[in-house]
This record gives sequence, C-alpha cells and structure tokens, in this order.
Amino acid sequence: MLPIRDHNPSGRLPFITYMLIAANIGIFLSYAGAFSDIPTINHIYLTWGMVPERINAGEGYFTLFSSMFLHGGWMHLAGNMLFLWIFGDNIEDKMGHLPYLGFYLLTGIAAGLIHYISAPLSGVPTVGASGAIAGVMGGYLLLYPKAKVDILLILIVFFRIFPIPAWIVLMIWFAMQFLGGIGSNPETGGVAYWAHAGGFIAGLICAIPTWIKCGGTKFWHSNDYHPPHPETVYTNSRIPRVKR
Repeated sequence: MLPIRDHNPSGRLPFITYMLIAANIGIFLSYAGAFSDIPTINHIYLTWGMVPERINAGEGYFTLFSSMFLHGGWMHLAGNMLFLWIFGDNIEDKMGHLPYLGFYLLTGIAAGLIHYISAPLSGVPTVGASGAIAGVMGGYLLLYPKAKVDILLILIVFFRIFPIPAWIVLMIWFAMQFLGGIGSNPETGGVAYWAHAGGFIAGLICAIPTWIKCGGTKFWHSNDYHPPHPETVYTNSRIPRVKR
C-alpha cells in the first residue's frame, strides 16, 4: 500500500521541502559511484552515518545531523523523497518556512537519539532521512487527519489507486514500524524501526504548538477533521489505471 499523492494543496511555494529533496538527491549522487567500492562506501557511512557506539563513547554527535542526508541505495532515497514530497509541503505551509526547517531537523535528531537508545552498543551505521520524514508524517496526522491520500494498492496481480483518509495511511505505517521494532534486533542492523516510530511521535508532539495556534480542537471540528480549504480534484490524472 504505497501513498502516491494527497488532495491537500499547499497555499505557498514549499521551497524548504524542495531544497531538502534537492539536498538529499545531490548528496546521494555525490557518492553513488562509490557503491561498487566497498571500502570507500563503508568509510563514508562509518564517518558520516550515525553509529550508536560512537555516540555512546561521546564522539560523533554531528552524525545525528549528517546521517539524515545519506541513503543506502536508490530505492531507499526514492521512497523517502516520495513521502517528503507528499506530506512536507502542507506542514511547511502551516508552520512557515524556517520553523518547518527547524521542525524537520529537530525530529530527525530525535529519531536518531531514539535509535541510539534502542541499541547503544551497535557498531552499525544508521543512514537516511526516514526519521525526520516520520516526524513530518506525525505532524500531518495531527493537523490533517482526514485529508485524502491516494494510495496504490498492489495485491499480486491486482492494481488499484484510490483515496483514503490520511489517518488510516499514517496509523498503518506507524503500527508497522512499532511492530517491526518489537520483532527486530537493532544491534545487528536492518531497518531502524525505532527511529521511524520515535520520529513519528516526536513530530506529533512538536506539531502541537502549531495545532494550538490554529485553534486546537476547533481547527478539527470546524472542518470535520478535513483541511480548511478545498481539496485538489484530479480530473485528468496522469496516473494510468492498470487492469488485471
């Protein structure tokens, strides 16, 4: 179940979101050629990725920041940038450009710290913008719980695109991360489930001041939990319908 877009238009140009996407892509391209050189790519990840045992030894605190702009492969990058593109513009619209940038970085660092707490002795480097983007998703859940999100559902030979409320998409995603964290051993690497879950919760909490500024529960009830503006209607969609 893959989100591909929402029906929640932004009221201003989300140039911080675009800059973050460009920075992630640009940095990835700067070292993508090193994937065939194992010693070089390992050096990059061990130097700039967040290694919990380094943090535990009082070193490499800067990697809580730098690791947010590294990715482990093309699909890792593409998936993260898709989620940032879908959900980031509306959070930036509601918070303002610079507060949104601070929110993004803060939730990303919080996600890194939560991953460190889950595996303080791990020597496996952690990379990716997933924790910060999870924070954006947590903020989106608080501010726009019933915004429509188009998802691509793939069940073996069945393909279908249809809209569902954002809270369903986001809560399913969060539940997957939480359950994945319970069933994983973060000391040995793999998906940083606790970073994702922690970033999501951090984003939800850090978005509360914006939610209160918008009116709190009145903001929800005035529009029955939908965005306070007309939703985007996709009449001539460029997304093809795929038959069985």
